[in-house]
Amino acid sequence: MKKILQLIAFGLFFYAPTICSQAKIITKLPDSTTYWKKENKVGFDISEIAFVNWNAGGNSSVSGLLSGQFKRCFAYDNIKWNNELLFKYGVNKQDGTKLQKTDDALHLNSTFGFRRDTVSNWFYSAKFNFNTQFTNGYSYPNRDKAISKLFAPAYVFLGAGTEYVNKEQKLAIYISPLTFKTTFVLDQELANEGAFGVTKATYDSNGILISEGRKSKTEMGFLLTGNHKDEIFRNIFMENRLVLYSDYINKFGNIDVDWQMQLDLVVNEYVRTNIGAHLIYDDDIKAKEEVNGTQTTVGPKIQLKQILGVGLQYIF
Repeated sequence: MKKILQLIAFGLFFYAPTICSQAKIITKLPDSTTYWKKENKVGFDISEIAFVNWNAGGNSSVSGLLSGQFKRCFAYDNIKWNNELLFKYGVNKQDGTKLQKTDDALHLNSTFGFRRDTVSNWFYSAKFNFNTQFTNGYSYPNRDKAISKLFAPAYVFLGAGTEYVNKEQKLAIYISPLTFKTTFVLDQELANEGAFGVTKATYDSNGILISEGRKSKTEMGFLLTGNHKDEIFRNIFMENRLVLYSDYINKFGNIDVDWQMQLDLVVNEYVRTNIGAHLIYDDDIKAKEEVNGTQTTVGPKIQLKQILGVGLQYIF
């Protein structure tokens, strides 16, 4: 027995440091575990056309578009929390004209979801969206009067509902029967005109201001969003984003539509070509037109933008 005890003491003396060091390593493993995933994309597209003594005529032009997409996604057990920041800003310069804005958008999206078990694709979800722009917008060639500005408009969506997420099909559909939409027009001149659906200013018969226009408008309605992205051919990715909203109180059934479609053709790790279309219809957004040299407000119209660009993209 004495020899056995001596052997145990000998073993502890030589191997205890190793056991302790392993224990320290094991206790440090959970500290390095993270449930967050991140993705950062920054891209720059450019297109240019130049004419020198070109018999068929034409105007030289150059266009540039800077874009960014930043994602922060948390997933643990039956909880998920997806956050996304998007921005775009583009300009165009042609011979004989001043610099014009071609794209301007800032979007922040956040969705928190909980499901009962790890098998289900359905989540109880809450969603927050914020949309605005960076600089003044004009109805070209008119440059004297801005038709939009920073936070004029800005849109905030906040609601609760359910979301279907299918990772294999790369599809997410969100349905909310209760969503509040707030439209901000934080420029008093635009608010007085009743731009983007806010209550406009009132004047007396002599044109004297009685009360200024309201800078915000809140609606409550039904929201449906969809997002699908997949590789349709080798190195060709298609993404669709759809937002449908209808207000319960004012003209229920009159649907606001925001649909974006984009094709990304990947050349290599850094170079890609993108083709896209963006369609918007909102009954509260009145179009501006030049009539006899005067900017005139007309009724709502379908807004359509087409995009074709070749450029660089850096993912980190």
